[in-house]
Amino acid sequence: MSIKKENISCPTCGKKGTWTTENAFRPFCSDRCKLIDLGEWADEQHRIPGDPVNPHETDESDEK
Repeated sequence: MSIKKENISCPTCGKKGTWTTENAFRPFCSDRCKLIDLGEWADEQHRIPGDPVNPHETDESDEK
């Protein structure tokens, strides 16, 4: 039985790779690209669309 090796591109640098267990950083090509992506999320360069949420607001149903 052969294992399918799906070809992928690193989301950070675009380098070609495969989605296999040998690639410990998948979908990234390296730890460096993975950390660059994490930093972009932390710096809010990447965002998930939606209404802003204030974690300090209380829901009226929580007060009961």
